[in-house]
Amino acid sequence: MTREQILEIVINNLKSLVDTFPENQKFEVDKDSVLFGNGSNIDSLSLVSVIIDLETLFYDEYGYEISLTDDRAMTREISPFENVSSLADYIFELINENA
Repeated sequence: MTREQILEIVINNLKSLVDTFPENQKFEVDKDSVLFGNGSNIDSLSLVSVIIDLETLFYDEYGYEISLTDDRAMTREISPFENVSSLADYIFELINENA
């Protein structure tokens, strides 16, 4: 699976979440959308939902068992949850380690 495919999956997953938001809280999702911290348009509960959905999706649809909240993810100098692109990069890294 390519990084671009993973990025598209992450963006589509986040768009699905944003579609459930009230109209005044919706926002455009792209590779630079902030997921956590200053500038984020989603709260921590929504981020947890995205993480769980992605872990489940990658396992059910593609057969990749990934854990996005392991110690390694939490202790990285640059958080995988900084933005959509960094999350896609981290998922790509996890998938390629297990390939």
